[in-house]
Amino acid sequence: MARMVWPRSILQRVQKASMSPPTRCTCAIRLDPIERARESQPRISLLSLRTALQSGREAQVSESAAALGDSARRAFDLRVRPTEARIDAHALSHNFREARRAAPRSRVMGVVKADGYGHGAAIAAKAFLEAGADWLGVALVEEGLALRNLGITAPILVLGGQYTDYGLLLQHRLTPLVYRPDMLDQLAAAARQRGVAADAHLKLDTGMGRIGALPEELPGLIAHLRGRPEVRITGLCSHFANADLRDPTATRLAMELFVEGRRALLDAGQPLQLSHLANSAATLDLPSSHHDMVRPGLMLYGAVPAPRFAGLADLKPAMSWVTGISHLKHVPAGTPISYGHCWTARRDSVIATLPIGYADGYRRSLTNKAEALLGGRRVKQVGTVCMDMMMIDATDVPGARLGDEVVLLGEQGGERITAQDLADLCDTIPYELFCAIGARVPRVPV
Repeated sequence: MARMVWPRSILQRVQKASMSPPTRCTCAIRLDPIERARESQPRISLLSLRTALQSGREAQVSESAAALGDSARRAFDLRVRPTEARIDAHALSHNFREARRAAPRSRVMGVVKADGYGHGAAIAAKAFLEAGADWLGVALVEEGLALRNLGITAPILVLGGQYTDYGLLLQHRLTPLVYRPDMLDQLAAAARQRGVAADAHLKLDTGMGRIGALPEELPGLIAHLRGRPEVRITGLCSHFANADLRDPTATRLAMELFVEGRRALLDAGQPLQLSHLANSAATLDLPSSHHDMVRPGLMLYGAVPAPRFAGLADLKPAMSWVTGISHLKHVPAGTPISYGHCWTARRDSVIATLPIGYADGYRRSLTNKAEALLGGRRVKQVGTVCMDMMMIDATDVPGARLGDEVVLLGEQGGERITAQDLADLCDTIPYELFCAIGARVPRVPV
């Protein structure tokens, strides 16, 4: 363990220059810019998991690399850094069964968009299908294609509405949403070219204001459908904007508009088989919205959309985000740590450096706010979170050593840090926290 000894003259100058309170950051910290959809994970990617999924084995690095061949091996297939997100497939399956229990008369779609809410779409899809998922839901055509490349044959609905090649959708049996006349035209043309009938789900905007046909546009769409017999509307869907809020006004209106749209499609003779509206919040707390199928997302990964839903289902967190100590040093009282010297040791301290930072999705806005678990104890994160590293105060953990495991999200020694805990510190939601975990953090099924 390195011992940091500052010359007295230098230490006095630093202390004089750093007038901020020792444990309170007063420097300006910009929110991290990593607000993007995550790519397939490099180490356990959707493609590299194909062999493991088909054989039912847990994906191991060497097996994935062998399946792809040496020419396709990527640097992240090698385990060097101890930082990883461990995904409990049994917890995923358990949570899916809880969704089924909450909506016993409905089919259940397992939503695996955004790389399975950051948990790994391949791992999540396998767990949900083994637990009895009727459908899978993705946001992008690319996400659906990746699942097909794994050999998954279950029905997949592409929820994002961004399509440029309807023939590609038909070729890979990906069901699109439609909500404009031009979408019906393009889907009908692709179906005619292939000599097949094309199933689609019609998206109705019942208050989200994002995508979907407005209620007043529905009669025109139905009329447009009459001249395109190649397209069959086999599903109707919408999305709640406020189901997680206590005020039910907007949610009730959305449900009324949805029922009216369903009736209009049935009256028009469309072969409607599935009506689905309920997200996690509605699956848990609004049985009148369950219809033919529910579409839970966040709850499948062990979190709830708002604290008031805690206890409505026996959900198990599926992700543990861990790393290890890469450096330890003793520092005297008054020693500043990290960029901007936003934290200064009040006492002689043991500072541990961890090989994880905001490039991995550990947000910079957690600086001097978050805790981690070391040796079964809560310890403070100290100093500005860097791109690739951050520091914790290990002073109160006797015997802390290089390589000791540190839990950033999850449980250790009876203590637990939840996604909601971290989200509250960042003024965000667990959804964003999960999805922001970077592509260079391997998802390891356990």
